[in-house]
Amino acid sequence: MEKSKKFFRGVWSELKKVHWPNRKELVNYTMVVLAATLVVAAMIWIVDSLLSFFLEFIL
Repeated sequence: MEKSKKFFRGVWSELKKVHWPNRKELVNYTMVVLAATLVVAAMIWIVDSLLSFFLEFIL
């Protein structure tokens, strides 16, 4: 039981050190993540399309 208390006290003290983003920062970070996801998805789609085209051409 004492180990559990000590663990949760440590967790609580670490959570106090965290910089929690405000609403504006959260929206900005979310937009960055969405934009990066779309860019990577487009790149994967382009490479996949090119490889499919060349594979059909070869076969």
